[in-house]
Amino acid sequence: MDESQTNRVALIGAGPRGTSVLERLLANWAAQTPESTALHIHVVDPFPAGSGHVWQPEQSRLYLMNTQSFYPTLIPEEPGLAQPLTGGSFDQWREARRRDGAGLNAAEKAELAVLDSHDFPSRALYGRYLRQTLEGLLNRLPDGVEVTFHETLAVAARPVKDGFDVELANGASLTVGSVVLALGHIESRLNPEQRSFKRAADEQGLLYFPPAPPADVDWRAVPDNEPVLVRGMGLNFFDVMGQLTEGRGGTFVEAGVPGAGVLEYRASGREPKIIAASRRGTPYRAKAGLDGYYPRSITMRYLTEDAVDRFRAAGIQPGFDHDLWPLLHRDALWAYYSTLARSQPTAIKDPAQFLADLEDALQPHAHTTTHWEGSVGDLVEKHVVSSRRLNLRGLAAPLAGRTFASRGELDAAITAYLDDDARRSALGEADPVKMAIGALHTGRAILKSVVADGGITDESWLAGLRGWFESFVEGLASGAPALRSEQLAALARAGVVSFVGPDPKFSVDRGERVFRAVSPWVHDAPVEAPTLIEAMSPANRVGMNVSPLLEQLMADGLVRTKIMMGGEGAPVQTTGLDVEPHPYRPVAANGSVTKHLFVLGLQLSATQWGTAIAAEARPRTGPAYASGQRTLRDADEIARSILAR
Repeated sequence: MDESQTNRVALIGAGPRGTSVLERLLANWAAQTPESTALHIHVVDPFPAGSGHVWQPEQSRLYLMNTQSFYPTLIPEEPGLAQPLTGGSFDQWREARRRDGAGLNAAEKAELAVLDSHDFPSRALYGRYLRQTLEGLLNRLPDGVEVTFHETLAVAARPVKDGFDVELANGASLTVGSVVLALGHIESRLNPEQRSFKRAADEQGLLYFPPAPPADVDWRAVPDNEPVLVRGMGLNFFDVMGQLTEGRGGTFVEAGVPGAGVLEYRASGREPKIIAASRRGTPYRAKAGLDGYYPRSITMRYLTEDAVDRFRAAGIQPGFDHDLWPLLHRDALWAYYSTLARSQPTAIKDPAQFLADLEDALQPHAHTTTHWEGSVGDLVEKHVVSSRRLNLRGLAAPLAGRTFASRGELDAAITAYLDDDARRSALGEADPVKMAIGALHTGRAILKSVVADGGITDESWLAGLRGWFESFVEGLASGAPALRSEQLAALARAGVVSFVGPDPKFSVDRGERVFRAVSPWVHDAPVEAPTLIEAMSPANRVGMNVSPLLEQLMADGLVRTKIMMGGEGAPVQTTGLDVEPHPYRPVAANGSVTKHLFVLGLQLSATQWGTAIAAEARPRTGPAYASGQRTLRDADEIARSILAR
């Protein structure tokens, strides 16, 4: 191989995004006649390539994906992109391995034997898909391509003539023409409160588990039978819950007593007493049982491609609260009440007339918020029984405005909420609440394309999209499988899990040597425990990272955090890097673009919204749903730019 004519690339990060760039480099190399005579790809990651850090096949099978088998893919299926050399979606791989079992261990074969397209696979099994897909690519390397793996950290990337010198933690150095940052989840510094809890735990002999990927934590360190405070009831909470219950030998069985819920929990006797807390006081709502990622019965009527195109044609940069949310709000209302009319017509006086009047009231002919919302409110009050009227904001905060005389009363209320939410999930497209959420979920896909690359104003991004809507829609549409709500309800009935209540305040009592939590809405004594678990991943903020590579790049001025202008022109530091889009290259401290350096994935969180989700196999067609395989298109743009050198 003539090194003088070799295009050398360093992919920093070997999880799904780094592997996507590798796949696109190979596909585009095979599809064109590159300027170079050879391509040498260096893949740098301390974890095995393909699965990377998060998707290691060796992790517990209790950790489930948050998407069904039919959804994720590493391989693009979009027309116009270079033909993949091999591989397919996870679901295609699932079907093939279910037949032949090639390269799988006994646990993986057992999971596949009962895993259908609409089931939620373990993260471990998805990791095996990623590794086998990478192996297939490496077995089909085009002529002139070499791939070298370095299972270590990259600690620096310093510009040299026509490229970079990449320094590795093992002392080696790579001279390359291009560098791709596909870092994924990286460790982050603790915030002041977390640091104080860690310090108190070290000094007082308490146990404190800071934010971390659940698979990285040694859950055996949590004592049996003792009370444990768990802060956070998002997706990571269910990972913690599983490890401290099923992971300790407990089992869930079908409930044998009428009215006892869907499941019963049979304890092993080794479970800690889990006391769960979050700002809402409840976990995210569970996903509905659907045939697809989006409800088939939902057709967006207001936040549509045409509506988005009208903004573009008029040269308008839309605001979130003023322009986009009113359209999506209309879609959610229509989804709810049209489903209610179909599934529970007795709840509406004259359903046909109501829907006709509602359709007229929802038309965006008047942009004054109070006008259309007031008209809809009057119609609903006239036609819909009070117990079936939609309180959209209230769906995300089911305990709001309620007080509880005791934690026992709170536990009963949350258990009833979990049972009800699981029941609604089982109804799928027949449930009005889940269809209102389905409209929000579908609209989120459209919004991802609209707001990307400066599609809305900075102030709207900060105050609207990220300020309130993100947490609101995640609490409704980003929940776990309904099985998790059923399990949590069973654990609450069994006395294994109890709850703190909304808006909890945490502290350390050094005299009693305990962590303490109290909710202002629960009139009972504070809860106490010698162990506190932060059920959340490290903060995805580049300004708080502890990556040696990012710190060096920032210190040398090669990258910078994106600054947006908030209300009244106040500058606000965002979570991600400042980049020039397509392909995403970082903006340096002096405002220039750092050539031959590319960014993909979570560090684009100030430019793209919803960067954590996997690419979608067979996405919906149309530009509004372009977010489905956005990451794969970004990887393709990066690959083509690198090969054009």
